[in-house]
Amino acid sequence: MDNSGLLNRNKVPFRDWSPSVHYAKFQKMPEGPLEGRRIYDFELLYVRQGQAATWIGGVRHDIAQGQLLFIPAGVYHRNEVLSAHAQFIGIHFDFQDELDIHSEPDMVVNEAAVQETKFGVESVAETFEPLSGRLVYTPTPLCVQLMEQVVHEFTMRSPAYQLICKALMLQILGLLLRSQKTYNPVNLPLQGDRILEIMAAMENDPAASWSNPDLAAKLAMNQDHMIKVFKKIAGMPPGEYVQMLRHREARRLLRETNMSVGEVGSTVGYPDIHYFSRLFRSSEGISPKMYRSLSRIL
Repeated sequence: MDNSGLLNRNKVPFRDWSPSVHYAKFQKMPEGPLEGRRIYDFELLYVRQGQAATWIGGVRHDIAQGQLLFIPAGVYHRNEVLSAHAQFIGIHFDFQDELDIHSEPDMVVNEAAVQETKFGVESVAETFEPLSGRLVYTPTPLCVQLMEQVVHEFTMRSPAYQLICKALMLQILGLLLRSQKTYNPVNLPLQGDRILEIMAAMENDPAASWSNPDLAAKLAMNQDHMIKVFKKIAGMPPGEYVQMLRHREARRLLRETNMSVGEVGSTVGYPDIHYFSRLFRSSEGISPKMYRSLSRIL
């Protein structure tokens, strides 16, 4: 199978990058192998829960929970879900708003009728390696939050959603490029491993009390220093991080359960339904009830 799409690159200054999103969804996939395929555009596949693997060029790449796979245009690959109840974020895009893609079938190459001129071109910035040079990434929590926001914008299709998706994708691609040089989980700041443990605990129980004084006490750190180290690793302060986790869980519960709005708010740490509704509307621009209705329609 021809993998020449991997070399379909072009040096482009950052100021000229203009990514367009073709598909963005939360995905649940059954355990087992998927069919091999090539795509015309590029894909970011983030593992929210479980484990997966992909074969590219005869090489197996394992993707653990919390990792992201960058799939280049035109490259034959075969994915396999390695655990039950696996969950993913899938985002398809191009770098220069150059592809005419309107549906999921448009993204997948029909090998019996390949459109050779349709493959997307990867933009490469000066001083950075191509993103396709490293297929597996460990995105920062901020990067994951941005990917979730892309899914939300693409699903809701609110006015100007294409522009917002473009802006979010620019940030995501920038953070992935930055991680080539700076973000390395095996080379964390002093006490960074303890911060990661706290972040995992926050993710498992976002509704708990995670005030800065409590966190500083748990970590036996000066509060200001704790906030500084936390922000360096998470990309945001602790309060903003836990709010992001709570909001993410609230969106999931509204999409996937029949819990009342009040029950959702209490479950994620906001027992006052009016306060929860105000926070949700401030972030999403719509009420929790409207979010649930739109997400189920779309």
